[in-house]
Order: sequence, then structure tokens, then C-alpha cells
Amino acid sequence: MSETGGAAARSGGRRRPARERLLAAAARRFYADGVSATGIDTITAEAGVAKMSLYNNFSSKSDLVRAYLDARHEEWLGLYRRRLEGTRNAREGVLAVFDAYADHAAFAYEHGFRGCGLLNAAAELPAGDEGRAVVRRHKEEVESLIAGHLEHLLPDRPQEVRTVAEHLAFLLEGAMARAGLEGADTRLEHARTMAAGLLDRL
Repeated sequence: MSETGGAAARSGGRRRPARERLLAAAARRFYADGVSATGIDTITAEAGVAKMSLYNNFSSKSDLVRAYLDARHEEWLGLYRRRLEGTRNAREGVLAVFDAYADHAAFAYEHGFRGCGLLNAAAELPAGDEGRAVVRRHKEEVESLIAGHLEHLLPDRPQEVRTVAEHLAFLLEGAMARAGLEGADTRLEHARTMAAGLLDRL
């Protein structure tokens, strides 16, 4: 859930339901400050709701974290689908995945871009936590989307589709990690250029 989206919603004339305000506040605080460092009191204060309201909507902080991760996944899918609308072929479809990541990086985050919000959260969660499974499913879906486009480019080369999809997914994740450390999307731009060059050589 983006900073820009949250700000726009807060400025609207109609007061949003408590669940939406809690999710928006959690998105801002979890991304800016981290999951572990953000307490329930901080979220309810920023959302402008009573603590009981949080527990009326989420069974626990862990439940709220999972809802945040699901929402961030859906937000990214929305960016990807908008990018996909402007594509003309499978090659551009692959690059739309990279563009959607760059779009996510360009949001006006409170303390600047800190990398993939899903991976940042997963790094704080213990092994076996359902939140980590949410993040894993997101990453698997991203690689699957890349593979789906590659199937059209390489219709008779299924093994190469899997190999190239994994290669591009690794390239994307590495670029996100470096971009997060540097607080800028330059590495994502480089990764997109590298991906385009690889696709042209297939």
C-alpha cells in the first residue's frame, strides 16, 4: 500500500472504514520502520482508531502483517496489469514485470525507497511464519508471469523457458536488493536493460 495512495485516501472527504485506515497505517509504518519495531499502539495512533478497533478487524499483529503483505502483493499486481495494457508482444510483457517493480520503487515512501517491502518483512519473520509463505507465493507468481511471456517467445523450448525465467527473476531480485540499499531505482533501470538484451539474444 503506497505512501502516495495512502495520502490521497486520507485527504478524501469521506472517512474510510477502520480496516482500511489500519492497513494504510501499517503499510506506512511497516515499510518505513520495520515490522518488529512497529507496535500496535503506533499503528492505531496513526490510523486514528482505538486499539479495540484493530482487534475487531485483525485477530493479532501477525494477522495484520499477513494482510499488509497480501495488500502489497495486490498493489504490485495492479501496477503490473497497468503496464501490461501498453504491451504489444511477449518481449514487452516480460519487461512490464521489471517496469512494475520500478513503479513500486518510485512511490513516495516516508523515509525513501528501502527495497522490496515483502522481502524486508520476510527477513524479520521466523521460519515457518505464514507471512513468509505469502512472500514466497508472490515471488513464485512473479517468476511464473515471466515464464508465461517467455512461453510465447520460445514455444518449443520449455526447458529454456524455465531457465531464462529463473535467470530473469534472480536478476530482478538482485537489482531490487541493490536498489533498496542505495535508495534509488538506478539498479532497476540497469536490470531492465540487461533483461532486454538477454531477450534480444534468445
